[in-house]
Amino acid sequence: MWLYLLKRIVLAIAIIAIAVTLLFLMIRAVPGDPAAVLLGPRATPEMKAQLHEQMGLDKPFIVQIAAFFGGLLHGDLGFDVFSQRPVADIVFEQLPYTIELILVSILWAILIAVPLGCYSAMRRNSLIDQVAGVVTVAAIAIPSFVVAVFALMIFAVTLRWLPAIGAGNGFRDVLKHLILPGFAIGIGWVGYISRLVRASMLEILSENHIRMARSFGISEWRIVARYALPLAILPTVTILGVGIAWLLSSAVFIEVVFARPGIGALIVNAVNARNYPIVMGVVLVTTFLIVAATTLSDLVNAFVDPRTREKL
Repeated sequence: MWLYLLKRIVLAIAIIAIAVTLLFLMIRAVPGDPAAVLLGPRATPEMKAQLHEQMGLDKPFIVQIAAFFGGLLHGDLGFDVFSQRPVADIVFEQLPYTIELILVSILWAILIAVPLGCYSAMRRNSLIDQVAGVVTVAAIAIPSFVVAVFALMIFAVTLRWLPAIGAGNGFRDVLKHLILPGFAIGIGWVGYISRLVRASMLEILSENHIRMARSFGISEWRIVARYALPLAILPTVTILGVGIAWLLSSAVFIEVVFARPGIGALIVNAVNARNYPIVMGVVLVTTFLIVAATTLSDLVNAFVDPRTREKL
């Protein structure tokens, strides 16, 4: 297990290094001069050259990326060219808003999808199973930003049941502001997780140890909860680890639609302003979150099923 953990850590570091390098290349390929955007149309060539030097853009690419990795080893993500504040402070001020949105979205999706998938597997080809299949596939097919717009129009504008924008103040107010964006992100995951749990559960329920449990007269729900679900949930754990990237990308659109603070709105504004340090900081943090979530899901699978340790 320790050797598997070491391999996963080395692989995670390599992925982050490759992602940062590719990001450097893509940012430099974006048209437009960040100095011209920051200083405005009246900026003189001397002012632009001074800002280029301040941002390190006058140095070769190798020197720039080496300096960034050197600062990264010391926990330094650079400084925002607008506010002259550390990028790490700005990113980590906004990160909790995005994390709480993702956690609420995936939590309510799991609480609904897992029992729904189990029940559909136990009542295979029944009317409820067929209806659940149609509804969940439809939930997967509808983009989260479309759900967000319609939810905003219906529940916030027309019915006025829930707040439309912002993150709220105080525990109850924050929860109210999380309902609509959390619903918009999580609705698709209800479909994904329930279909995945159903497929895994059908396979597990046909195995010999489940038949033996039934022969001892154990109730079907106890068989599902104690013997089938712990094995059937493993593919879902893997999907959740990989799906953190999809959740973060969805949060970008949802935070813009609901005018919420978070790294989504932060990176959109930074890209429009050609604010390279903020873009690098946000992408680096999100890449770390994605790699960490993927590694954690693999470790959970390896702990529960030792056979997966041999695949790396």
